[in-house]
Amino acid sequence: MIPGETPSLSRAGAAAAGARTTPNGSQTGGENSAWTPSSWTSKPIKQDVVYEDRAVVSKALAKLERSPPIVTPTEICKLKRSLRDVALGKAFLLQGGDCAELFDYCESNMIESKIKLLLQMSLVLIYGAHKPVVRIARMAGQFAKPRSSPTEQHNGRTIPAFRGDNINGYDPEDRTPDPSRLVSAYFHSATTLNYIRASLGSGIADLHSPLDWELGHVKDESIKAKYERIVDSITESLRFMKTVGAESTASGLETVDLYTSHEGLLLEYEQSLTRRLKTPFPQTNASAESDGDEDGKQWYNTSAHFLWIGDRTRQLDGAHVEYFRGIANPIGIKVGPSMTSSELVSLLDILNPSKEIGKITLITRYGEHRIASLLPDHIRAIKQSGHIAIWQCDPMHGNTRTTSQGIKTRHFSSILSEVSQALRIHQEEGSFLGGVHLELTGEPVTECVGGSEGLEEEDLSLNYMSYCDPRLNEKQALELAFLVAGFYRSG
Repeated sequence: MIPGETPSLSRAGAAAAGARTTPNGSQTGGENSAWTPSSWTSKPIKQDVVYEDRAVVSKALAKLERSPPIVTPTEICKLKRSLRDVALGKAFLLQGGDCAELFDYCESNMIESKIKLLLQMSLVLIYGAHKPVVRIARMAGQFAKPRSSPTEQHNGRTIPAFRGDNINGYDPEDRTPDPSRLVSAYFHSATTLNYIRASLGSGIADLHSPLDWELGHVKDESIKAKYERIVDSITESLRFMKTVGAESTASGLETVDLYTSHEGLLLEYEQSLTRRLKTPFPQTNASAESDGDEDGKQWYNTSAHFLWIGDRTRQLDGAHVEYFRGIANPIGIKVGPSMTSSELVSLLDILNPSKEIGKITLITRYGEHRIASLLPDHIRAIKQSGHIAIWQCDPMHGNTRTTSQGIKTRHFSSILSEVSQALRIHQEEGSFLGGVHLELTGEPVTECVGGSEGLEEEDLSLNYMSYCDPRLNEKQALELAFLVAGFYRSG
C-alpha cells in the first residue's frame, strides 16, 4: 500500500460498504447468489445503522479486514464439542455478562470480577446438576443493542437513541453514528479477551486458592443455612481432592475454559471479521457435511466464539438470518412470545440444515406470565422436527418493567419464577433445560429489586450504573445459581 493511501476493501467488504438494502426490502445494490460473507446485503435488514459518510465506513471496514482474528477456529471448535454435550444432556451452559458493554468496562478489576462470579456460579451448578458447566461470557464484544425506536426525546428535541459504544456515545451531544467506533470496538474486544486469557493463565480460576463465599447479605436465616451447606459441601470436596492427591493431576482445578459471545447485530462489523480458515480437527459428520467444500476450510466469525440473533432481527428472509446461516460458529436464537412454532422450525432448517447437534442454542425469553403457555408447544415442535438444539432460559428480557419514577428494573422473584417454570416444563415435556442466559455484573450495583439482600425500588438509586437494561449484581446472580442447584438436588 502506498503511504498515505486509503486502505482498499476486499470485494466482499465493498459489497458491505456500498451494496445495501433498505428496511423495506428494496435493494440499493448487490444481488442474490449463493452464500458469501456479504450475501446479506441483498436482504431486507432491521436495526440498521445509517452513517453520514460511507467513505469513512469503508476505511474503518478495510482496517478491520486487515486486522487479525480475535478468536481462533481451534477455540470455536472446542466450544462446539462442549455444546454438543450440552445438547445431549451431558453438560450445562452458563452464559452471562453485561446487557451492553461500554468501552470503559475494559478495565482489569471489572473483567476479573465477572470472571470470578461466573466461576463461582459454575461451581454451584456443577454441585447441583452433577454435570460439567460450559462457561460463555457476554464480554469482549457485547457493545451494540437493538432499540425499539431509533430516536428519543431530550430537552424538547429529537436525537438518535444510544445504540451502544460501537455506534455512538451515551452523551446526548455524541449520538451521531461514528464509523471509527467500529475499530475501537475491535481493539477493546481484543484487549478484554487478551486480559481474560492472561488472567486464566495466571491462576484467577485456580481452585487451590480460597474463594470468597461471603453470605452476610442473606437476611433469611433458613436460606442462609441452606447456602452454607452447599458451600461447605463444595469446599469439603475440594479439600478431599487435595488430601488424596487428585488435585495434583487434575488440570481442571487450575484453570477453566471461558468463551466470549455477543449479539451479531452490526453485520458490517461481523462480515469484516469473517474469515475462511482451516478447521483444526475432525468434526462431526453433520458439521463436515454442512461445510460442503473439500479444502477443509469453513467460514468462521472470528469476532467471538458464540454469536446470537436477537428477537428483533430473526426474520426468515432477513439479512441477519442470511449472514448467520453461513458461519461455522455455534449460534443462538432469541425466542420471544411472538415466535410461532412453525417459524422456529423454519429458522432451524435454514440455519442448521444438516441438523448438527448443539449448533443452535434456543434462548427463550417469554416472561414469567407467558412461559407456561408458549414453551411447551415450542418444545414439541422442535422434537417433531428432528433438530437437537440446546434449550437455554433467558429470564431477564421478558421481565423488565418500569417503576413509577421511570427507572427500568427487574424483580428477582420474576427472574427466579421463569427459570423455575422452565425447569419444570422441560421435565414435564420429556426435555431438559440446557442452560441459563443472564445479564449480570460482578459489581455491587442496585438495578434489580428483590433477592436475599431485600433490595426495594427506593434502593435502585444507590448504585444504578447500567446505561441499558438492569443487571443482577454479584450476590443476586450467585443466589440464583444456588436456587437452580437446589432444584437439581431436590429432583
